[in-house]
Amino acid sequence: MEASGADDKVKSMFLSAWHNVKYSWVLRTRTYFRRNSPVFLLGKCYHFRFEDSDSSPDGSDSGSVTNEEGFGTVDDFRKDFISRIWLTYREEFPQLEGSSWTTDCGWGCTLRTGQMLLAQGLLVHFIGRDWFWSKALDLYRPEADFWLQNSARKLAPIEASYNEPRTSRRPAPTESEDEGQAKFYHRKIISWFCDHLAADFGIHRLIKLGNSSGKVAGDWYGPAIVSHLLRKAKEESSDPELQGLSIYVAQDCTIYRDDVYDLEDKSDCDKSVLILVPVRLGGERTNTEYFEFVKGILCLEYCVGIIGGRPKQSYYFVGFQDDSLIYMDPHYCQSFVDVSTKDFPLESFHCPSPKKMPFKKMDPSCTIGFYCRNAQDFEKIVDELTKNFKNSREPSYKNYFNSPKGTKAPVVPFPL
Repeated sequence: MEASGADDKVKSMFLSAWHNVKYSWVLRTRTYFRRNSPVFLLGKCYHFRFEDSDSSPDGSDSGSVTNEEGFGTVDDFRKDFISRIWLTYREEFPQLEGSSWTTDCGWGCTLRTGQMLLAQGLLVHFIGRDWFWSKALDLYRPEADFWLQNSARKLAPIEASYNEPRTSRRPAPTESEDEGQAKFYHRKIISWFCDHLAADFGIHRLIKLGNSSGKVAGDWYGPAIVSHLLRKAKEESSDPELQGLSIYVAQDCTIYRDDVYDLEDKSDCDKSVLILVPVRLGGERTNTEYFEFVKGILCLEYCVGIIGGRPKQSYYFVGFQDDSLIYMDPHYCQSFVDVSTKDFPLESFHCPSPKKMPFKKMDPSCTIGFYCRNAQDFEKIVDELTKNFKNSREPSYKNYFNSPKGTKAPVVPFPL
C-alpha cells in the first residue's frame, strides 16, 4: 500500500509538470473579435465598430472604436469578462480524501467549469449581473498596446499577457456601502470554491460527493454528473448565506414547473433557484442546426452560462460572436491559494483572456444554467425560452408541449 501511495504521488507530480507545459498556451494565444459583429456575453451585448473616418491612409488601426446606441464598449466588455470568476486546475492543495492526488490537472476540468457556472449564479444572486470588479482593467496592458498596427481592419485583439506589468487606469473611488458589500461577497463566493474539504463547493467536497456515484479522484466527470454534484453540495451546505438559494437539475432534458416553484405557497415563490439543464445537442457530434438555439440561450439575461467544451476537454461557455463561442478555459494549472488569509490575492481567480471556438467543434453533451431570483423571473424565463424554441425551430418542441392530459406537464423542453 505504501508503494502504491508513493507511485500515485510521483504520478501526480509528473502529470502536474506535464500539464503545465501542455496547457501553457492558454494565456499566450491571441483572440480576435470582428469589429463589425456584436459580441454577446451572458445576456449583454457589446459592439466594437470601427470608425472608418479615423482610419489612416495605409489602413493601419490608428482610429478608435465606438459603440452604437445601446451597446457596451470595448472596455465594458473587458471589465465584464474579467469580472467573471475563473476557476482552473490547481496544484499543491491538501490531499484529496482516499487518494494521493494534490492536483486536478488533467482530469478535473468539468468540475472546474461547473464551479464557474455556479460562481456566476452566486455573483448574480448576491451582487447582481451589472457588477464589475474594480481592478478588472488592471489585468490588461495600456490602451496603446490593445490594437495591433497594420492588422486586418475587421479584427480586434482582446488579449494580453498575464505576467506583464499592470497599469492602473484610474484612481480608486471612495468606497460606498454597496461597494463594500460587493467586495465582501466577491471574496466570500471565491472562498466557497477553495480547494479544501471545508469549502462548500470546493473540489474536495465534490469528489467526496461523487463517491456515492462510483466516482473517485482522477476520473472523468461529465456535465450531467457535475450538475447533480453541485446540487448535492448545496443541499448539504450549512452556511446561512446559502439558504436562500436552491439548485434544480432538470429531468430528461425537461423543466417541470411544480418542481421549481409551488405557486400556491407565497414563501416558496420568493426563493431563488439556479436551474441546471443537462442536454445533448446531437449524436456523436453537435448538430449545427442547434447553434441558433445556443445563441438564443446565451442572449438571455437570466443565463449563467453553459458547461460544455470539446470532446474530453471542458470549457465554460459565456457568449458568442457570429458562429464562434466565447469561453473561459480551466486548463491552466495554478498554485493553491489559501483563502483563509486576510486579503488573499484575487488575480488568479479572474481570467485576462477570452477564448473563441467554432460552434461545430462543440461536444454535444452540455449543461445549461439559468438563475431565477423569484417565481416572476421563472415565468419570464419560460416565456423567453418558448420564443427561443419557436425561433430556432427545435425539432422536439411540439412533442414536449403536447403532453397527454393528466400527466406531469413539462414547462420547458430541451434537446435530447
